[in-house]
Amino acid sequence: MRHDAPVSTPAHHPPILPPATIGILGGGQLGRMLGIAARAMGYRIAILDPDPACPAAAIADRVEVGGYGDVAAALRMAEGCAVITYELEHVDAALVDALAARLPVRPGALPLRVTQDRLAERRFVEDAGVPVAPWRELRAGDAAGLAAAARELGLPLRLKAVFGGYDGRSQIRVASEAELAGAWAALGRPDGQPVLAEAELAFADELSVVCARGADGTILPFPPGRNRHDAGILVETLQPAPVPPAVAEAAAGIAGRLADAMALVGLLTVELFRMPDDRLVVNELAPRVHNSGHATMDAAQTSQFEQQIRAVCGLPLGSPAPLAPAAMVNLLGAGPRRPARLLGVEAALADPAVHLHLYDKREVVERRKMGHLTALGATTAEALERAHAALSRLRWADDGDGLPPPGARP
Repeated sequence: MRHDAPVSTPAHHPPILPPATIGILGGGQLGRMLGIAARAMGYRIAILDPDPACPAAAIADRVEVGGYGDVAAALRMAEGCAVITYELEHVDAALVDALAARLPVRPGALPLRVTQDRLAERRFVEDAGVPVAPWRELRAGDAAGLAAAARELGLPLRLKAVFGGYDGRSQIRVASEAELAGAWAALGRPDGQPVLAEAELAFADELSVVCARGADGTILPFPPGRNRHDAGILVETLQPAPVPPAVAEAAAGIAGRLADAMALVGLLTVELFRMPDDRLVVNELAPRVHNSGHATMDAAQTSQFEQQIRAVCGLPLGSPAPLAPAAMVNLLGAGPRRPARLLGVEAALADPAVHLHLYDKREVVERRKMGHLTALGATTAEALERAHAALSRLRWADDGDGLPPPGARP
């Protein structure tokens, strides 16, 4: 159920107030931006990440170095924390269970288990009465099963590993019968592993909704965004999505229904396909802040990052209302691996409606998410034009630029 405005937190859910410490599983760019939002509100931050120089390290009070299946490291990180949240769903559920026995973990274990298993995710969405693309469960290496799925679902179809994978990884497109024979080798999963086979839909738009659910059950979705991907990586988002109001309302309603069905406390991002007849089909869920919600940092009354902190701490949710039409474009790495030094910043920020967010990743890697730009405008089309103009002025330095090594004194 959606409420028009947040209500006060009940007495049996006492809020977690600053300067309490929030533990974050994951120290990537999402953990970094969550931490920045929490610090602005007066909280302390502890991080679990396998990389001691992760993007969130610079803003954390403590970084416990450990993998996302390292229960002992997670319990050390949790010492002194009042609540735990996570920035990615590739966390061992047993680790979350061990933490949840000691203190609140939000959004919780159920959202994690649902979204890290593509088959469980499809069943969950269908059980909630929300459509997904036609699909079949297969086992890697089963040639007869794949041929049957191709007949039943039609071609082209997508083969997706059930566990792991993001930004288009661990999945392939099978476009013709001739490609069936080499499909299992192309996917690269050991024989017998579960695999999702899914019909490829001829959609009109890719949409996403970041939806908050508070500790008191209040549900507040941000306006849907319209996304564009390139080889599985998000490259731009327009927010609010330029779609009919009925489509936007339906998308927000689906996100709220799924967040309620999970009973999560935090954020749920729902990626959807808008079909040519305006039907909406769920593609993927993520129980966290999301790349497609980054425009909220500069173009909404409350950013997605502040909203997650409010939710997991049991505070009243902030308004998700937009301040202006906005666009977000991702700043990706390009070229060989090398130290990250960005050129053209002054020229990109000559437009006062443009904002730059860098993730403090020390090395450039081809197609790695290094940062993003947001731009505001009178329309989303204008905002997108400004964002791309700024992006075109940026590039990653190489040896030919003759710059001193990073950290060298001028």
